[in-house]
Amino acid sequence: MLSEFLDTSDEWITTRTGIKTRHIITEERFEDLATEAAARAIESAGLCPDDIDYIICSNVSNLYVTPHLSSIIMGNLGMKGPLCPTMDVNVACLGFVQGLDLGDALLATGRAHNILLVAAEECTRFCDWTDRNCSVLFGDGAGAVVLTKGDNLIARKFTTTPMTDVIVYKNPMEATPFESGEGIDTHSPLVMKGREVFRMAVTSAARDIAQVTASAGLTLDDIDHFLLHQANLRINEAIRENLRQPEAKFPTNVQRFGNTSSASIPLLLDEGVHEKRIKRGDKILMSAFGAGFVSGIAILEY
Repeated sequence: MLSEFLDTSDEWITTRTGIKTRHIITEERFEDLATEAAARAIESAGLCPDDIDYIICSNVSNLYVTPHLSSIIMGNLGMKGPLCPTMDVNVACLGFVQGLDLGDALLATGRAHNILLVAAEECTRFCDWTDRNCSVLFGDGAGAVVLTKGDNLIARKFTTTPMTDVIVYKNPMEATPFESGEGIDTHSPLVMKGREVFRMAVTSAARDIAQVTASAGLTLDDIDHFLLHQANLRINEAIRENLRQPEAKFPTNVQRFGNTSSASIPLLLDEGVHEKRIKRGDKILMSAFGAGFVSGIAILEY
């Protein structure tokens, strides 16, 4: 389908990214996709929506700048009162892992007991669909979990390297009466410097994974599953080869879903749990990177 309006082919996309298919929202509403993931997570946890006392939502961009997506999800879930706090975070593809850290802090201080963490992304809406370099990479998706207090989050690390021109997407802004119109920062679709992203992703992920694992008193062999952000199959293969770990410990779904930004790791987690590859007691390392340039690692026991 893409080759009908883009200068591309299945071979061109597959050899550079590993992606074979992706899902794109058409007739559906994005907020309904996010709500469905949230409702499934709450049901899986054996709770009802009114048991949730905090909602964190990771989202890069959607139709609404305001209201924020987590409040929309709350309304769609039919939650009654007293209504809990809600918060959106935007650290691009790192959002789910960063959300785990935020949730852990809220649980540790007693400010929440059942936290709904949602990662929902409509990446295909900020692509230039005449540019094959970006548009062929992305898909839409949502994943969610419920967090409760425990000591299963073993270690974490987050870093930012201020390279703000590597991945850029600008929202449309209204001009004021006091501007001439010249030099106004107007909307532009997603622009990405692929080679720099590749280099930064592989370098930062391999470095931080080794450091965080060692600081937790673990070796790479102690990790049962490496859930990496699904940006590009070649990036993930380069990270795995750098770490010298077996392919079986690195599940992938970018081939089927494309890059779903912060939704990719919870999608991987959901598949692993439902296919019974991820079991209670397994040690999971989650690694993500994104615009900013940000990167983060979390190790947890499932």
